[in-house]
Amino acid sequence: MAKSKQLSERVERIRPSGIRKIFDIACANPDGIDLSIGEPDFDIPEPIKEEGIRWIKQGFNGYVSTRGIPELRERLQQELRLRKINFEDVLITAGATGAYYLSILAVVGPGDEVLITDPYFVAYANVVIMCGGTPKFVNTYPDFHLREEAILPLITERTRALVINHPNNPTGAVYSEDELRMVAEIAERYGLQLISDEIYSRFVYRDAAFVSLGQVAPDALVINGFSKSAGMTGWRLGYVSGPRHLIDAMATFQQYSYVCANSIAQKAAVAALDFDMRPTISTYHQRRDLVCEALKERFNLSLPGGAFFVFPEAPGGDAGRFVERAIERKVFIIPGEVFSERNTHFRLSFAVDDEKLKRGLAILNEIADEF
Repeated sequence: MAKSKQLSERVERIRPSGIRKIFDIACANPDGIDLSIGEPDFDIPEPIKEEGIRWIKQGFNGYVSTRGIPELRERLQQELRLRKINFEDVLITAGATGAYYLSILAVVGPGDEVLITDPYFVAYANVVIMCGGTPKFVNTYPDFHLREEAILPLITERTRALVINHPNNPTGAVYSEDELRMVAEIAERYGLQLISDEIYSRFVYRDAAFVSLGQVAPDALVINGFSKSAGMTGWRLGYVSGPRHLIDAMATFQQYSYVCANSIAQKAAVAALDFDMRPTISTYHQRRDLVCEALKERFNLSLPGGAFFVFPEAPGGDAGRFVERAIERKVFIIPGEVFSERNTHFRLSFAVDDEKLKRGLAILNEIADEF
């Protein structure tokens, strides 16, 4: 019998990550200036590494509970209570993206619709499609904030969930408490499940005030993790908190997918919860100000309140052409179409050293003068 070469219909609906495409180009050009990277430029702090090594040497290398090791779950529950985030249970997952995937599996069925704020992280829409749902996009341009009039017309009898991400990737926007309360009221009125990805919640600058959606919406699923706050991107460790019936469902799905989160990473994460982020945030705040000051004369941009990205409008509103020119000059940035239904902006990461950042900004300004 001939082997079938047929792919599932969902494969044709999923587009490969544009971030990874630029990442591969940057890796092939090590002499270039990579401003595309979506991870911190600091290494995992030594005490966290040492804790992981200690548990490897002690033989803690097997499977652990699908829900996560007790000491990490207990510490996270303590932290959530201190922050006054509503929750009934916590699940440790294989990265924040793993938490998001399990959330959508638990909430969305074939033909269901999910509202996603635009711009958005690349995984959000594609995971909905993978789970048989249909993404619909809430326009947040030009200032990247939430408005009721942008949300309400999209709600139908098939709408099941609303996904937000704050601080936002790629825009750095931090939503106000009023915006979050508005979203919570809409969800209550229409019976929507709220899902908030807050992986950048420890990257918030002095001129912004962060409020978790879980503080104002009692039934929200709140996603977080250790990739950004502790530089543990390769360790793939996240968590999600929320209503017990949803966490139970997600734990069941995890049994048949990821099985459990990395055992060593979980032990190290207990130590990571004590890591002081303040010096790092101060450095990133200075870089953010450096970027915005350098680009303000030639680019229309919003001041990011968190994360480590800026999302300027490309000259003439043509991000594709601008990014092509930047890549020709070996400055690697991400076109807006990777994160959005439009291609007018581009994402720039300032998670690089100051010298490289300044050189990259100078080249981007030179390219802007050509448009």
